[in-house]
Amino acid sequence: MKAIGNSSKVIALIGPAGTGKTSLAESLLFAAGAIPRLGAVKQGSSTGDASPEARARGGSTELNLMRFGWMDENYVLLDIPGSPGFAADGRAALGMADLALVVIDPDPARAPQVEPVLRHLEMLGMPHALFVNKIDQARATIEELLEALQPLSKAALVARQIPIRSGEHIDGFVDLALERAFHYRVGEPSERIPMPANIQEIEAAARFHMLEQLADHDDILLEQLLNDAVPGLDLIFADLNREMAAGQAVPVLFGSALNGFGVRRLLKMLRHDTPAMEETAQRLGLDEGTAPVFKIMNGSPVGRLALTRLFGGPASETADWVDDEGRPLRAGALFALQGASAAKLRSVERGDVVGIAKLDGVQAGDRLSIAGKRAAAPLPAEKIMANCALALSVKDHKDEVLLSSAIGRLVEEDAGLDWSPDALSQEMLIRGVTDEHLAVALERLKRRYNVDISTHLPPVAYRETVRKSVTQRGRHKKQSGGHGQFGDVVLEIRPLERDQGFRFEERITGGAIPKQWIPAVEIGVRDAMMKGPLGFPVVDVAVTLIDGSFHSVDSSELAFRLAGRTAMAEALAGAGPYLLEPFAQVSIAAPGTATSRVTSYLASKRGQLLGIAPREGWSRWDMIEILLPGAELHGLEAELRSLSQGMAHFEAAFDHFAEVNAKAASAIIHKRLEPA
Repeated sequence: MKAIGNSSKVIALIGPAGTGKTSLAESLLFAAGAIPRLGAVKQGSSTGDASPEARARGGSTELNLMRFGWMDENYVLLDIPGSPGFAADGRAALGMADLALVVIDPDPARAPQVEPVLRHLEMLGMPHALFVNKIDQARATIEELLEALQPLSKAALVARQIPIRSGEHIDGFVDLALERAFHYRVGEPSERIPMPANIQEIEAAARFHMLEQLADHDDILLEQLLNDAVPGLDLIFADLNREMAAGQAVPVLFGSALNGFGVRRLLKMLRHDTPAMEETAQRLGLDEGTAPVFKIMNGSPVGRLALTRLFGGPASETADWVDDEGRPLRAGALFALQGASAAKLRSVERGDVVGIAKLDGVQAGDRLSIAGKRAAAPLPAEKIMANCALALSVKDHKDEVLLSSAIGRLVEEDAGLDWSPDALSQEMLIRGVTDEHLAVALERLKRRYNVDISTHLPPVAYRETVRKSVTQRGRHKKQSGGHGQFGDVVLEIRPLERDQGFRFEERITGGAIPKQWIPAVEIGVRDAMMKGPLGFPVVDVAVTLIDGSFHSVDSSELAFRLAGRTAMAEALAGAGPYLLEPFAQVSIAAPGTATSRVTSYLASKRGQLLGIAPREGWSRWDMIEILLPGAELHGLEAELRSLSQGMAHFEAAFDHFAEVNAKAASAIIHKRLEPA
């Protein structure tokens, strides 16, 4: 597959789930002639969302790349999943785009779902435009929609079009810059029509408002408006282009991806207003020739691919690549991705997005360069909150190595996944953004690598400690022919303040126990603390070795270790053991409309509210700080999203251990003793 033209424009499609991003990508491909017929997500025939997991869910579960040529220019579409669980897969790719096209629903009630997207783009300093999809289903007016959206955007939302209505239906639009009216035709270019008489006054007012918004950042245009002069089209289009690139204005267009309404007009906007690749490179701080790796793909039809965008170029398939330290890399062939398919490229044009095979040592975030070009530092990794976790085990022990390798590949290609031991329970956990995200990851694990696994929720990291001080003797004596075993210790244990951990001391006098065997006593004590009388690890205890005895022949390191363990186990049982549960400090970001529901739910989960404050820089969002028992973190992500139209999310960090009341402790201990 050979690219056309001299450079590529890269467009990211982003927005809430269900707004039709993949359908819009399909419609753009069809309008540009890149595909012979229009596929559909619901029928499983679209170019994007081609993985079995996406097909089964009828929505994006991973980043999709698509490409087309139109009017002698290359375009690459980065279709970024809208579901929070899968959005992390496209976040690194988002920064590579020249322009983000935010696809939204025409219903003003769903406008708050757009704010997280807009805030993220503003944080990146990324130019963006809005495309109101499903306009043929709109019940509210464009004015009502923009009124709901404007408080969510720091930049002015500038309507480029107004609809032409026929009763309750929208069957065309007016381009406000050109002052031209068009009638929609299903699957075909819109037909230009005379300006309807009943819309001329509305059009004049809407166009003047658009020019006023642009004049806020252009003194020349402002002067012309004040003098009732007619601005030239060149000035209007230049302002639209410049102010969008500068983050001062966000153009708003509309249409219907399924019917092809407004798609060709959108193509023209992308052609004329997409910022140049050089501006994107400057925003990212990149040098010419640099190729940032934004994703690793292990499930492609041609094997492992490092996805990158070449800023500069061109580069041939025989180009010599180096890493960010200038070391040569053994690169394989170059591939262009079109949904699930991959086509070999003979060369990479300026700004193109490609997959490079056989770069085994390269990871997402690395920056490659063509040999002879200046190497660059790696890209900073974005923090992804993986709040849902499962413990995994293989059903056949011989698959343990395969499981570790397979999950490593999944984690490598998905920034939202993590595979690491739990800090408290020490179980190996796979973590994801949402429960659905984890479910998809496990489906891929089974499909790609045929690993038969079982899963369970990670156990709550309960601990136990003691209420009172106890002195206890422990003796290990065994005689079985030849040398026997003898160790005798006296321990004094006492409770420590919360979160003080463990302390071991010795006050041996007169050589009651030789110095070389005292460390073995501590090891035995620690052995006993791994599982206390209630069945959980023991914390916040001080132990002092105060006395003991030994045998000149039968004493050994092992004997004193076993004596220490025996003494400690008996001492713990008599020291008033009680149960502790972990508490996490949880920070929840939620829209203000959901705050009362969220706090009521948390109160029912034994949450201790610390405070509620407005979320800085956001419109009608709150930050809720709360202490929550670790047992209540399971399912919290899903519950918060159900209470907030899918928008609330949280961060949690271990804070402290606290005593469990007697009734709850009894239930926890009883459950632990139940047979699996």
